[in-house]
Amino acid sequence: MTTRYRRGRWPRFLVSGRILQPVIIDVTDETLEAEVLNRSMTTPVVVDLWAPWCGPCKTLGPMIEAAVAATEGRVVLAKINVDENPAASQAFKVQSIPAVFAISGGKIVDQFVGALPEEKIIEFVNGLVAPAEPSAVDVLREQGDEESLRQALAIEPDNSDVIIDLAELLAGENRGDEALELLARIPETAETRRIAAYVRSGAGISSTEQIEERLESLLLEVKTNDDARQEFIDLLELLGPEDPRTGSWRKRLTTTLF
Repeated sequence: MTTRYRRGRWPRFLVSGRILQPVIIDVTDETLEAEVLNRSMTTPVVVDLWAPWCGPCKTLGPMIEAAVAATEGRVVLAKINVDENPAASQAFKVQSIPAVFAISGGKIVDQFVGALPEEKIIEFVNGLVAPAEPSAVDVLREQGDEESLRQALAIEPDNSDVIIDLAELLAGENRGDEALELLARIPETAETRRIAAYVRSGAGISSTEQIEERLESLLLEVKTNDDARQEFIDLLELLGPEDPRTGSWRKRLTTTLF
């Protein structure tokens, strides 16, 4: 019997804007040694033992495939139908399914039986993946100074993380115009709004107490003064959506305006 290689039997998975498909091998009694044990000497293999009648297997399968797909080929998924391949099932001493094994270097290095939550499955699969070497951009971002960040931007001009890092650095040096020009190159996010708000506030407010004092005074002007209203909104961005006081100030702004 020949081994069947499958791609995308389940829906494809979108990771970081790219569509990934896990490499899935249908393993049989005859191909177990070659496709699992031998292959694991060079690439880790996750073995999923399942059966068509097994309800939890149907739930678990797509989650395992998604986690394997996210490794971008650094892990292979081997599917074994225990009803059709009793010898393979016996080799793993399976007593109940779903049963999942992690194989590396020809040996079982991890395993679990039954259903697990998605985060645990991701952790299980990622345990087989060697840490990736940091890229040149990662190294330059870690250095964090302006020269390094500009070098990183020269390598990846559209890298939003680098742009945000550099814009934040420039804003902190009172070079707000340069920071805003950089931020205009990428879509708006909570981070870009926070930095832009910091620039527009004149970078003169450094504590929540100062923010709240300024918000209180601006409430007297927001209804008739567009600039005051924009400053009020900017200060809420600086306060941050996680701060419980932000919601209270937004309600006060709404009450004042309407």
